[in-house]
Amino acid sequence: MFHPQGPSFLELVVQCLSSTARGYDLLAPKFDLTPFRTPDEVLKVAVSEIGSAGAALDVCCGTGAAMRALRPICRERVVGVDFSLGMLEVARQRTAGAEGSARLEFVEGDVLEMSFREEFDLAVCFGAFGHILPRDEPRFVLGIHRSLKPGGRFVFVSSRMPPLLSTRALKARLFNGAMRVRNFLVRPPFIMYYLTFLLPEAQRLLERSGFEVEVRPGLFGAPFDALELVVARA
Repeated sequence: MFHPQGPSFLELVVQCLSSTARGYDLLAPKFDLTPFRTPDEVLKVAVSEIGSAGAALDVCCGTGAAMRALRPICRERVVGVDFSLGMLEVARQRTAGAEGSARLEFVEGDVLEMSFREEFDLAVCFGAFGHILPRDEPRFVLGIHRSLKPGGRFVFVSSRMPPLLSTRALKARLFNGAMRVRNFLVRPPFIMYYLTFLLPEAQRLLERSGFEVEVRPGLFGAPFDALELVVARA
């Protein structure tokens, strides 16, 4: 649900009619007051399963929610990458007092064009797969694989395709249909779709890209019990 102080309907319309990056620049100050942000309950469980790491990469870091959660378990640095300067600015503000001593770094960039090479023990991505078109998923996954040291982990949450006539499936397909119409009529496009990077297809893509994949179901309580934690080792 939206917080009473979250974005208005008009603000969401303006965001949706902008490019993806510009839309998130506009939404950034109120993003944490929307249901689009990964809940702290989900992040807490995911991070507890990670244990510890030296250097971590947060792909599509947004306002830094995962960076705040990762900093206490990282010894060296936590790097957040996002293409929205507005989101990165909010991330800097929101992570300033985060627990831990790991160095925080913020990088403006396209996650499909990352140039990191074997720099990280851990990579995460939360709540952002809808911004990666299916045709770009192989490139996205290979970029993460290149960024990890041998044996490094890519950790994220996903789910499986819901039943065809379930409320979740119907809402998601209605949204996706509206977004395709918007992108047909308006340029530049706003890339955001639901029902993306789902299991088991995501697992197969990761394995083809050189990862060893472990799926951990049953970790999340209601209302997040459809989520499964994925740990992919490079």
